[in-house]
Amino acid sequence: MPSPSHSSPGRRRVWRVATPVVVLLSGALFAVSAEQSDGLDLRGGRLTDLASVVRAERDEAGDLTAQAAALNAEVDSLSTELGDRSVGRAQRKVAELADPAGLTEKTGAAVQVTLDDAPLEARLAYEEDPNDLVVHQQDIQAVANAMWNAGATAITIQGQRLISTTGIKCEGNQVTLHGLPYSPPYVIVGIGDPAALEAELSIDPILASYRDYTDVPGGGVSWDMTELASATAPAYTGLLDLTYATPMPE
Repeated sequence: MPSPSHSSPGRRRVWRVATPVVVLLSGALFAVSAEQSDGLDLRGGRLTDLASVVRAERDEAGDLTAQAAALNAEVDSLSTELGDRSVGRAQRKVAELADPAGLTEKTGAAVQVTLDDAPLEARLAYEEDPNDLVVHQQDIQAVANAMWNAGATAITIQGQRLISTTGIKCEGNQVTLHGLPYSPPYVIVGIGDPAALEAELSIDPILASYRDYTDVPGGGVSWDMTELASATAPAYTGLLDLTYATPMPE
């Protein structure tokens, strides 16, 4: 029987082969990790604060939108300097459509609606579907639609101006508007005749169903409707290009 302090020749050969292989595999793993991390901590230590990540992404998107608006303004200015009659006719047509398209600022009497989720404790204690106690995309959309039906001349959500191509998308516990994520409470402001706005908001069937959950014992969703003597809806300054899917060539 060989001494315990000495390995057999076969075992030594295995280690001579295995050790370089392990080293090579480790190096490959480090290289892949470095490439995939793109400079970030793969352990997620810096990314555990989701709210901070969302704020950073929203700030970056806001900066890019501002840059795009500045470039669009520069293009308009340079186009005006051309002195071409066909360009002038096109710019006059654009100017006529800018206001109804939401590209100019609007100020006037308004109605503000604020929607918010029920407190977390109430949702956890709720014996039925807890999704009934959170604000959904269709609730926000219903407020905007009711305001449009009442003749609103401009609407903002979280301060963002709505235009004809605006999409309100629910992603997890947040709502994305113009590519920017927002958390509740959601503030919707409609500029127009306050009496007409309040009347339409009061009879809308979707919003009536939403308000049924404001009186849930223990705490329900919140609904607040306030008349504003004056409010300003900023001009929309984001991108106007439409993006859409196209079929792949056969």
